[in-house]
Formats: sequence, C-alpha cells, structure tokens
Amino acid sequence: MLSKFLDPKNDFAFKKIFGTPKHKDILIHFLNDMIDFKDNAIIETVSFLKPSQDPDVAFAKQSIVDVLCTDQQGRQYIVEMQVARTEAFVKRAQYYAAKAYVSQINKSEAYHNLKEIIFLAITDFVMFEHKPEYKSDHVILDKNSHEQDLKDFYFCFLELPKFKKKISELTTIVEKWAYFFKHASDTKEADLQKIIGNDQVIGQAYEALNQFSWKPEDLLGYEQELKRERDAQSILTVKIKDAIQNATHKAKAEGIAEGRKEEKIEIAKALLKQRLNLKQIAKVIGLSMQEIKSLKSHTK
Repeated sequence: MLSKFLDPKNDFAFKKIFGTPKHKDILIHFLNDMIDFKDNAIIETVSFLKPSQDPDVAFAKQSIVDVLCTDQQGRQYIVEMQVARTEAFVKRAQYYAAKAYVSQINKSEAYHNLKEIIFLAITDFVMFEHKPEYKSDHVILDKNSHEQDLKDFYFCFLELPKFKKKISELTTIVEKWAYFFKHASDTKEADLQKIIGNDQVIGQAYEALNQFSWKPEDLLGYEQELKRERDAQSILTVKIKDAIQNATHKAKAEGIAEGRKEEKIEIAKALLKQRLNLKQIAKVIGLSMQEIKSLKSHTK
C-alpha cells in the first residue's frame, strides 16, 4: 500500500518542511520544543540564512546542512539531518558551529556582537554508544563548579535508533518529534490523531509530508534525492567489496590461510585506508570494535 506520508529524513523533504518560509512556524515550534532555553528566551521568529556546504563532502558522507537561520535575538541555528554514519561527525558539528560563530563579525567589529550558536542534529545512527538517552544536550561547563560561564555554544543531538517507543507510549512533544522523524513514512492515517493529540504542530508537520499535496516538480526532487542516496550507497558497497577482495588476495599471496584472524586484520587495514566507518568494518570483518580501534591507531 502506497504511503501517504513521505520520509522527513530525505534531504529534499527535510528542507521543504524546515527550511522554507512557508513552514516557518513548524521550524520555530520544533526548535522551541527541542532546545532548553534559559529564562524562557524562546524563539518568536526566524530569518533564513544561506547555508554554506561543500558539495563534494556532502556527497561523500551523505551529510546535510539543511537549515541555517537566526532568531529575533540574533542567535543562529544550524539544523541538520545526518543519514549516514561518519566517524568525524562530532568534530564536523563543532567545526560548523565555530565557523558560523566566526562568520558573524569582521575584523573591524567588536567581539561583544557575537551571538550564541545552536547546533541541532537528527541522526539516523547511534552517535554516543555509552549513552542510553536518545536526546542529549551539550554545553560548556566549569569543570569544578559546573557553572555555565561560556554560553555561546549549544549542541543538541536526537539519535533516532535509540528511540523505541510505540504510538501508545508517546507522552511528550519531544517523543512525538522523534517518532515523526523515525516513522512518518510508514505512519497509517488511522493512527495520526493518536500521535498528534493536542500537539497540532505535529499534525502540520505530517500534512507537510502529504505527498498527494506536493507539486510534481517537488516529488521529482524527492525521487532524485532518493536516487542520489541509493547511488552513494552502491558506491560504498562496491568500495567495501573491492577492498575485501584486494586484501584477501594479498593475504593469500603472503601465505595467510583464508578465514584466519591474520587475514581479517589485513582486510580491516585495507578498509581503514578507505576511511570507512569503524562499526561497519567490525561488522563486515568479524572483529571487535576494540580490535578495529587498535588497528586504526597503528594504520596510517
């Protein structure tokens, strides 16, 4: 059965809902729901800025810098959907936040004009394996007193694989947003009101994903993004297969018996040189994460 709702994790769909003036109210509501603002300094309005993005990096890592905007107080928000796992995502998040911070002023302006940068990412993979919570908020604190004296950077991550609740268990607006991002494309219309409840903005977000109200050119953009993601995944799959095949041949040529751990190590080294994800390598090769990390530290 054809789903009425499209997938908000799709780059094109995400930008259409959260990155356009038409649905600005949805973005404002989402940010206010997700961010823990002090002194009730909530967002009242936003202005969209042009997000900068390196297209080569975006293709290679399937990374999406979807929304860059500023609110009535001058605070800037980077909102990003990250589909594919990348080892350097945490560093990249800090890089983009720092870049946005520096870009606010030129050399002739005073530092006191710098405003807070808030980075919010929804990830379709687990970022922090040691944390059970699906939502985490990160700020800079004094190591001893835990006071927040450095207030200009705020990071919020929503890790979708960690979210396990069913429709009947949804109670908070954050839970409903998490469910929306994870399950919108397979949500049945009969269940919609159970999900929405009194939170009408969730209903607005679902309606924005109603493919039967989309223009043909928008549906084409959505399909093109799906094709791009599939092509990128195919390229990655071929790269993995080639690396495994080459490493296997090398191991046999050097007299390493097939199936032995030494061969697995040689294959893992080859995959590490391709800068593939550590967890993915461990799963494909059959080594532990600790072994893969140890190999990485000794592989140049």
